[in-house]
Amino acid sequence: MSKAIQAIRGMNDCLPGETNKWQMVEDVLRRVASNYGYAEIRMPIVESTNLFKRSIGEVTDIVEKEMYTFDDRNGDSLTLRPEGTASCVRAGNQHGLLYNQEQRLWYMGPMFRHERPQKGRYRQFHQFGIESFGISTADIDAEVILLSARLWRELGISEFVTLELNSLGSNEARAQYRDALIAFLEQHQDILDEDSKRRMYSNPLRVLDSKNPDVQALLKDAPSLSEHLDPESKQHFDELCKRLDAAGVSYRINERLVRGLDYYNRTVFEWVTDSLGAQGTVCAGGRYDGLVEQLGGKGTPGVGFALGIERLVLMLTELEKLGNIRSSVDAYIVMAGEQAEITGIALAEQWRDQVKDIRIQCHCGGGKFNKQLKRADKSGAHVAIILGDSEIEQQQATIKYLREKKEQQTVPFDGVAKLLEELI
Repeated sequence: MSKAIQAIRGMNDCLPGETNKWQMVEDVLRRVASNYGYAEIRMPIVESTNLFKRSIGEVTDIVEKEMYTFDDRNGDSLTLRPEGTASCVRAGNQHGLLYNQEQRLWYMGPMFRHERPQKGRYRQFHQFGIESFGISTADIDAEVILLSARLWRELGISEFVTLELNSLGSNEARAQYRDALIAFLEQHQDILDEDSKRRMYSNPLRVLDSKNPDVQALLKDAPSLSEHLDPESKQHFDELCKRLDAAGVSYRINERLVRGLDYYNRTVFEWVTDSLGAQGTVCAGGRYDGLVEQLGGKGTPGVGFALGIERLVLMLTELEKLGNIRSSVDAYIVMAGEQAEITGIALAEQWRDQVKDIRIQCHCGGGKFNKQLKRADKSGAHVAIILGDSEIEQQQATIKYLREKKEQQTVPFDGVAKLLEELI
């Protein structure tokens, strides 16, 4: 016998017992995005490698270590998308959606990064993203944060997440801060690890994000980014905070928050939690006013966020917030007898026509009555609709409740639809 083929490490199957959790979460994400007037956009999984080098930055872990990049048969360098914002901007530029226009968009789908798989972090993972274009004022920053806050309320996890905020300032202000930070780090190279030394000149702000405790202790004496903010960025950040305060959204300002992608400016934010063990990021985003022009479009402000669906489902599962998920089957039709088998499938079609969104599964393959009832129970259905030749003759069905302690009852065929409506 040939050896069984396994899934690629870090790229996981989502089995029927888990997909109902995903569907519930995805339904909330879609609904809330729609509540704010955001429209769905779908981008390809494979993009030109230069798209991510130009947007994310060549001196980042994603581009240097994590991207799935290959040459196609034409010799073009292609990459499985590691994130969604760059693809969304590329699509907006290509189809003329951005310049002198306002767009509010959302997307959802798989992303790919070649990193060490661990709990809640995989090589193929799924993101939900929000992107808004064409508005430069702080009210749109507040809106995308309020949208994310509503997601947590809808999912019942508001008390388990904390919003962290910072401002990176303008490109000019950040360049001044960059020089000051390099000068500081040069004086303490003996404390820096190899990764921080490598980044010190190419991407010094990423040193602020170091996980090395010695480096973090050193950074307590480093110059502050807030001291180098330009007046416009300070005002923008103040306006954002006022709006969040007015809406009752709590936050804490974290001056070490810089985000891992080069395209951010001004507002950056993260929703963090300690419900997954060590503090982890559930959702992150910010403003990227220069990215559209950087990728070949005309100057257009942008702001958005992305969240990892695997991590969110894991968090909801561990916090036991997914207890009332609808079963994939509402009713299971048991058919005993030749006439019942012929008529049962037709009746199922009739009831599906009458009751929108009802989930009816018909037993197929024959078998004894008790075996069919076991299948009905295993399906997760609320009720078994039992059809024997005598039921067909009398134009009625026997309803057996599988999840409640109720006496079974006999219902005329034209009354089954009403009973099914009560199940959904």
